[in-house]
Amino acid sequence: PKGGPDGGPGGRGGSVILEAIDDVSSLSRLVSRSNYKARSGTGGMGRTRAGAHGEDYIIRVPIGTVATDLKTGEIVADLTEIGQKVVVAQGGLGGRGNTSFATSRRKTPRFAEKGTSGQKRRLRLELKLIADVGLVGYPNAGKSSLLAALSNAKPQIASYPFTTLSPNLGIIDLDHKRLTMADIPGIIEDAHKGKGLGLEFLRHISRNRLLLYILDISEEPAENFKALRNELKEYSEDLLSKNAIIVLNKTDLASKPEVDEIIAELVPFGLPVIGVSAEEKQNLAELRTALFDLLPERIYKKAEAKPVMIKHRPMTVKKDEETGAWLVTGDEIEAIVQRFDAGHVEAVDYLQHFFRSLGLNKLLKRAGAKDGEDVYVGEAVFEYFDTEKNIN
Repeated sequence: PKGGPDGGPGGRGGSVILEAIDDVSSLSRLVSRSNYKARSGTGGMGRTRAGAHGEDYIIRVPIGTVATDLKTGEIVADLTEIGQKVVVAQGGLGGRGNTSFATSRRKTPRFAEKGTSGQKRRLRLELKLIADVGLVGYPNAGKSSLLAALSNAKPQIASYPFTTLSPNLGIIDLDHKRLTMADIPGIIEDAHKGKGLGLEFLRHISRNRLLLYILDISEEPAENFKALRNELKEYSEDLLSKNAIIVLNKTDLASKPEVDEIIAELVPFGLPVIGVSAEEKQNLAELRTALFDLLPERIYKKAEAKPVMIKHRPMTVKKDEETGAWLVTGDEIEAIVQRFDAGHVEAVDYLQHFFRSLGLNKLLKRAGAKDGEDVYVGEAVFEYFDTEKNIN
């Protein structure tokens, strides 16, 4: 064909991005799928037109999500603000078109550079902040019933211990304000030692901003409250400093004087006490108002991302004693060779100049390479030729 080179550069590949949103249920929607891929860029075109960039793939996750690289353990994203975006898998670079390789000697190059592969990662996503409010209480204290009565949650409710096997989340609205509440697997004595579902429960409530101690009016509420506080203290004394409310549940099972007497026993503990009946939906409006009044402002503690030490493998040469071929390894040289067609004469000529600039020829010569021997760089194979000897 007539005319000079006119191939434009290829477009870069899209990246995979995590975006924080104010929706705790968004993480559960990712469970059914494990592979996410952004679009590739398109190739460059004639008349030096660049290829289109690939579209990014955005995964929306709840605020408070932390993404960890499963291979390295590196924290790659700690999403602490609504709308925050973090690239967790970088798209590849577009390759240069043949116009980029035109020189005074190579006026019409017929080769181009390939794009690089995009980053691949296996990530673990963890929701550090599962809800604003956590319910603390022994099995059958009425936590699930209270959650259902206060919010839009529809937990499965039964009257036997450990009915709540995984966290149930509910959303509570009041005057254009919103909070999330979690009913977490029930606590038992010695939960801090890992008995039952104890440690799982305690890990969850350590992330809540406000705790509700749910006490059954018919089950020695004062003694049970002290036992609950002791379990929390054994796990972490910091839990005792959290804002909290004592909720005396099932007040419909007692007379008003009896309710007043038990509330009086609980007041000396120094926390607000509210008597309710989740079953009969009594006094829920007062509790709902107290939740919003006592909920502290959200304070984010950013995860400490460990500095990533990027180690580049230096270029080395080694002879394969079985085949007699030379094996060349090194991050820089392998990355460059991947981007060219090792079967194209002009591309190989370009790479030979690159090899000389890196000092590969001298390295091979010192190692004892002879003319005509095969040299492998990644999956590409070249023939060694001592240019200096022939020049002399």
